[in-house]
Amino acid sequence: MKDKISVVINTYNAERHLEKVLNSVKDFDEIVVCDMESTDSTLAIAEKFGCKIVTFPKKDYVSAEPARNFAIQSASSYWVLVVDADEIITKELREYLYDRIKDENCPAGLYISRKNYIMNKFLKNSYPDPQLRFFKKEGSDWPPYVHTFPKVDGRTDKIPSQRMELAMIHISETVYEQLYKMNQYTENEVVKKQGEKITMFKIITKCTSRFIKNFFLKGGFRLGITGLVQAINSSNYKFYTLIKIWENQNKEQYEL
Repeated sequence: MKDKISVVINTYNAERHLEKVLNSVKDFDEIVVCDMESTDSTLAIAEKFGCKIVTFPKKDYVSAEPARNFAIQSASSYWVLVVDADEIITKELREYLYDRIKDENCPAGLYISRKNYIMNKFLKNSYPDPQLRFFKKEGSDWPPYVHTFPKVDGRTDKIPSQRMELAMIHISETVYEQLYKMNQYTENEVVKKQGEKITMFKIITKCTSRFIKNFFLKGGFRLGITGLVQAINSSNYKFYTLIKIWENQNKEQYEL
């Protein structure tokens, strides 16, 4: 049926926010939880909400992207909404998506704005942060790398960012969570960008420009300490990505 929507959520030890997330999507036609062998109460929470649960082997993966296609193809609806285990879907967004798919000219994919929070503060300078998360299941393909968007068979469009009630809510992260994810995600960046040439000049300019962009050009300074933390973290993300790529390319020089 072309009027059905499946919500797809990839999980690994996602108990902290999962109940809030599932509460926000419980009125969709189906919820598919693709779990990567969690050891906490993730599966118990998913079972409580009557989710369809499938398992993807964790192995040594450091992000959910390698499991995305498996998760999406496990859905039974014509349309798929991909939600992270720390994102909330508003009632307004759910109603908008169901109204949109009734239109014969509905695009094959929709970019949805995202409201990011850290340290319990909305990062206005990161909005709208559009994410291609809603699309037709058939013909979609999600690259197995962190921070990538799916390839969709057909035209895509954006939900107007001015409609902030239609944005996904990215739940507030603690400093610990930010640092943990930074280490995990930059490991995956090494695989995606392993052929990139790394120089000291590149490291300095890329990291500095990231800080300047987030703190000054995008107005992070207006957010006080929260804006400073976000700008530094963004710069550090680039720094550790480049350093890890360089380390991987030169590791043979230091092996005994």
